[in-house]
Amino acid sequence: MPNKKRRRKEERPKIHPKNKYSDNPPDFALLASLYPSFKPFVFYSREGRPKIDWTDFNATRELTRVLLLHDHGLDWWIPDGQLCPTVPNRSNYIHWIEDLLSSDIIPKTNRNGDNVRGFDIGTGANCIYPLIGAFLLGWSFVASDVTDVALEWAERNVKNNQHVSELIEIRKVKCSQNTLTPEGLNNAESCSEEGEGLPSSSFHMPESEDKRYHGPPILVDVVRDGEKFDFCMCNPPFFESIEEAGLNPKTSCGGTHEEMVCPGGEKAFITRIIEDSVMLKQSFRWYTSMVGRKVNLKFLIAKLREVGVAIVKTTEFVQGQTCRWGLAWSFVPPTKKIISPHATEKSILSFMLEGLQRQFGAIQVLQSVESFFHAAGASCKLNASTFTVDITASTDHCNVLLNNEVKHHDEVASCSNVLEASPPNLCFRISVFQQIPGTLLIKGSIQHRDSPLSVKTYSAKCKLADVGKGYSIILLNNPTVGGGTEK
Repeated sequence: MPNKKRRRKEERPKIHPKNKYSDNPPDFALLASLYPSFKPFVFYSREGRPKIDWTDFNATRELTRVLLLHDHGLDWWIPDGQLCPTVPNRSNYIHWIEDLLSSDIIPKTNRNGDNVRGFDIGTGANCIYPLIGAFLLGWSFVASDVTDVALEWAERNVKNNQHVSELIEIRKVKCSQNTLTPEGLNNAESCSEEGEGLPSSSFHMPESEDKRYHGPPILVDVVRDGEKFDFCMCNPPFFESIEEAGLNPKTSCGGTHEEMVCPGGEKAFITRIIEDSVMLKQSFRWYTSMVGRKVNLKFLIAKLREVGVAIVKTTEFVQGQTCRWGLAWSFVPPTKKIISPHATEKSILSFMLEGLQRQFGAIQVLQSVESFFHAAGASCKLNASTFTVDITASTDHCNVLLNNEVKHHDEVASCSNVLEASPPNLCFRISVFQQIPGTLLIKGSIQHRDSPLSVKTYSAKCKLADVGKGYSIILLNNPTVGGGTEK
């Protein structure tokens, strides 16, 4: 039993490798010696380790201030009560988006050369994402918000940093009397800063879950006609009530009602982003949001499948004992470059398709895979007891498969570890498992036979093609993004 616990701990996702604090976490003692304003908040454990009181808002705010100044050269401050971000966690999100943009999951565009343009939904008084993104990577941002306090302090934080100020536009979300913020839900006339009414939801939710978003505009009516962005990002209001937001006694990061709460919580808020993305489609190459609860992540992925999103990516952000998840999707058609059947250059060592909607049983999927490859002349051996099918295909068989590529693809999944080899036959195994009720997990791997194989680190993508009553696999050559599981 102890071994299992140790193994789970070792496999826990880590801070993003590009994060400045990945190998060098903040040194509280050093910062206290360099910044007298931070020194009163630092104390020492019995073991002599410097610490701060994470339940003290003033301590967490001062830590964020000195980290931004010391490590990023950014002059920053927020008033009491505003949401105070943690720099390492926010940097994780920026670097994950950097990975998405640099990948070949979707075609690159040269619209603005190498200039990357992002949209920060609800930037808050802290304006942390645009400041870090502009400083670290030279990205430009439109940062939106609805409250006067958030807009005023976001503007201050931008103007106080002239080296990045030209890259960041603060945009006020315009509102009408038809839109309610959490505070105005019981008083329809108390809307001084709230937004215009949004298009009706495109999703049908059961009455038990019908807590829909009724707040200010998020993307639609905020993004201007003709505007194009490489991505949007969001730290949504995670909670349904201010009481729920205050349940964690171990931290104090502040946060106003607008920043922390909306009816339906993050599920309703991100659902509205999904609805807006359906209307805006390729105005953004990537739509992204942070997610606070894993159960909501599964719900949101299902919503994305409903609207026919081409690609969905997820990752986990880890900072200390805090976990958040990243959700990204795109309506840009994925790159469809077929891998050559000649394995002298590249061939797939393994792939995985996760979270597939279960329309047929595992054995039906295997039978369909078997018949698909058998029709091309490949040798197939199905084992119903282990839910596997072993396939041996020659170059001629691969040519037949590639020349008859199925045009309709239902899912995209991540593949990794490509090898260099030139065996006379390609031998691989496909296995089917039930992942969670209603979904299937399909795994495939090269079988090592007589030929020595030289493994080379590489990434690729696979598509699941609908063939008759089951599924078969088509291999596509597209690098994936590390740090996440593609659904």
